[in-house]
Amino acid sequence: MTAYSRPLPSRADVRAAVDALTQETGRTPSVLALATRLGLANTTFRRNFPDVCTDLTPTAHAPASANGAVAYTEMKADNARLRRDKRDLAAQLEAAVAAIQRLSVDNDRLRAALHEARAVTPLPRRRESP
Repeated sequence: MTAYSRPLPSRADVRAAVDALTQETGRTPSVLALATRLGLANTTFRRNFPDVCTDLTPTAHAPASANGAVAYTEMKADNARLRRDKRDLAAQLEAAVAAIQRLSVDNDRLRAALHEARAVTPLPRRRESP
């Protein structure tokens, strides 16, 4: 133990903090919120209280009810849509980069042509007779 380390809270203190946070927020607290409440770093809390972390972490892999199954299906559909959108945007970005590169080359050529055109001596215009 270093001079700066603090003693770990007891399991009873941890459970009391969980109950207090649940009562304050109306929902199960996150591990980070609990660690902050106890004055511990998140990793220190997770290392010393893995059972509490397991109890607080929701299981997202198995839907528990019909609503969970519907939510899971919607999430999968949203995920598929987002992947399609990402692919489309990547293709559009690639096309935009190619267009910018082409425009840069065209701009360079036009500037060179303008420079050459300015080097030409202009001829006086012929005046029309009245």
